Amino acid sequence: MMASSGESDPVPSAAAEDKTSPGKEISSTVEALATIAHSKDLESNEPAAASSDGHSFGPASKNVAPLPHHDESAAETPSLPTSQTGEPISQGDPASEIAETPSVAALSVDNEERDDDSAIGDSSIYTTNTSARSSVYDFVFENGRTYHSFRQGKYELPNDEREQDRLDLQHHLFLLTLGGELYNAPLKDLSGGLHNVLDIGTGTGIWAIDFASLFPSANVIGTDLSPIQPDLVPPNLHFEVDDAEDPWLFSHQFDYIHGRALATCFKSHMTVIKSAFNFTRPGGYFELQDCVVPFRCMDDSMKGTTLERWVDLIMQATARMGKDWTRVKKYKEYLEEAGFEDIVEKKYEWPVGTWAKGKKAKMLGLWYREDLLSGLQGFTMALLTRALGMSTVEVEVLLTGVREDIKSNKIHIYIPVRVVYGRKPL
Repeated sequence: MMASSGESDPVPSAAAEDKTSPGKEISSTVEALATIAHSKDLESNEPAAASSDGHSFGPASKNVAPLPHHDESAAETPSLPTSQTGEPISQGDPASEIAETPSVAALSVDNEERDDDSAIGDSSIYTTNTSARSSVYDFVFENGRTYHSFRQGKYELPNDEREQDRLDLQHHLFLLTLGGELYNAPLKDLSGGLHNVLDIGTGTGIWAIDFASLFPSANVIGTDLSPIQPDLVPPNLHFEVDDAEDPWLFSHQFDYIHGRALATCFKSHMTVIKSAFNFTRPGGYFELQDCVVPFRCMDDSMKGTTLERWVDLIMQATARMGKDWTRVKKYKEYLEEAGFEDIVEKKYEWPVGTWAKGKKAKMLGLWYREDLLSGLQGFTMALLTRALGMSTVEVEVLLTGVREDIKSNKIHIYIPVRVVYGRKPL
């Protein structure tokens, strides 16, 4: 989501000339991205898995329920596939500080690019059915956005419809990155089978819905601070309002625990990972999918830009609020410390825009640019007003320049993506 000021990769690349047609800027892409396919439709024509009663979806008997152990009065105040063939790049010891240089074959500046480049292909081939969302809860209204009321102020991103649409778009971005798969852990080889699954920080619940449909015999739970999930879900899925940093009080262990895009969520990721270890059954798997903050830059094209200033302000604000958004690069180390074994880390990159060479690189960059632009105000407003005391007008003026920088396609930034999973010893 962010790029570090002054950090660049020593890759011999020249800044791309902006040849994007004014009439074909990102707005022409939004309609296509709004019709992206559910889960397996990205790479497979297989029919969606049905439940045991023959229906793909049914009303949940208990859709969203707060867990009983919470005290709501205790509120706290406050980047691309790695190769043209989709194979991940091996980029050194993941436990060490990451100052990565993407493979030249995987990520390089395309000096002849444009948004209607034929290398991008036809993004309209992806189609989706939009789920109805629950909107029966009262949320905190602040600076034109809504935020969770349970544990008010703990999570800085909004939960309104704009943000929900972005999260669903991001879901398909992860699917495109992983070849249409929801997970990387070897679940099909899981001894004893797959019976109980937990998705922490489930957001709109779209991952949990797709997973529950794919595995209709598994019982799936999705937890989040915000009850924004839809009412109609697979019958083997239910959602709970919960704070993953609280002590976990589930009545059973899980065969598989999943968490995605959690970099911005917790003051202590290690607390959550230790809880996951305790509630993973022996032989079961825990998997995290996330982005390494801040951005990396291929060259010096970000220096002196409004985007660079925005990054610096975001990192200042998160530090002041007691959050460290840079921990993703330590996930493998954290899983080892918690006690997981057979840990695997896979590396990908998403560019910001279509400046990179290659069909899949351009498609990922197109998606991620829209993801970033859609979430930019949400990433920024609460952080800079709460932590740095900026006014809403100051923030909006800043974001005007940031959007121009992102849309220019002349700043060659990308965000590293990590998928890390491990097995609990028998």
